[in-house]
Amino acid sequence: LGHAEFPWPADTRARLLAALPPAQTSLAEICALDVLVGAAFAEAAAAANAAFADGAAVLVASHGQNMFHLVEQGRARATLQIGQPAVIAEALGLPVISDFRARDVAAGGQGAPLASTFDALWLAGAEPRAALNLGGIANITVVAPGQALVAFDTGPASCLLDLEAQRISQGVMACDVDGRMARAGRVHAELLRRLLAEPYYARTAPKSTGRELFDRDYVAEHAAGLVLSDADLMATLTELTAITVADACAAHQVRAVIASGGGVRNPALMAALQRRLGAIALSTTEALGLPSDAKEAYLFALLGWLSWHGLPGTLGSAGENAAGEVSTGARGPRILGRISPGAGPLHLPAPARMPAGLVIRPI
Repeated sequence: LGHAEFPWPADTRARLLAALPPAQTSLAEICALDVLVGAAFAEAAAAANAAFADGAAVLVASHGQNMFHLVEQGRARATLQIGQPAVIAEALGLPVISDFRARDVAAGGQGAPLASTFDALWLAGAEPRAALNLGGIANITVVAPGQALVAFDTGPASCLLDLEAQRISQGVMACDVDGRMARAGRVHAELLRRLLAEPYYARTAPKSTGRELFDRDYVAEHAAGLVLSDADLMATLTELTAITVADACAAHQVRAVIASGGGVRNPALMAALQRRLGAIALSTTEALGLPSDAKEAYLFALLGWLSWHGLPGTLGSAGENAAGEVSTGARGPRILGRISPGAGPLHLPAPARMPAGLVIRPI
């Protein structure tokens, strides 16, 4: 029906950034942030309900703010997203589905990327295509006729770029606006070589990663002893994202890439990606009627609907692939999330049939 974006309350945003890895924080701070994030989400959900549904929404689906994704020896062991659902339920009087990733991890999956379910329903067609999300971390879903669904995190998208832009500007800039610094620099070959030696890239799917690996110290550790300008550093990090995404797409013989996420607003990144993709066509989700900034909101609305109707939020090609695992590596499809009741008794609808496809109608 619509989408909207709301700024974080300044104090909440600052405290969240201060608590993310590799920072050391306390249980007291995480406890407080859980409620503050829940309150911010409740305000956003109430505003959206009024603007798009005339106050008639029956359910809120909330992914939460990711705080830590624990991966050891290639396996996801635990995942933590905060944003207290009870606060949202209390504020709106509606049931809330949250904590979508934990069940997949409990079933042996990576808990990410969950976008594969949306992508599989939306992009099924006659040729192999990859849905690419350029958030803090980049992930792709490869949808190919007659093949098992493949989805995984390729590596950093904007997280390292944003951290370095903040460091270079001493906190004045949140990101490299319009890729200006990157466009003013040149790729530093030795730094790029060091960055590409990261073992994560050589791992096979399913796999997932996050700021726990690509943290604020990551670039400094890899650039130790090198002399390069700030512009060259940003150009090199941009090239890193382009190469790792393009290599992942080429390895799965995709013919087209449909991109979304904040990274599509970075002309330097999109130009580098198109150059590295070569003959593989690159477009954004807008070309197919889906606002690129809103894809994850669409995704979790879909996952909330699936869980509410007793349907799995993870799947492979035609449900399960030949190995009996879904694309995240879990031991089979799972209904995702946990439900916090609203103001009245909880009444779930009768289980529904799994949708065969998904159509996006432009707003």
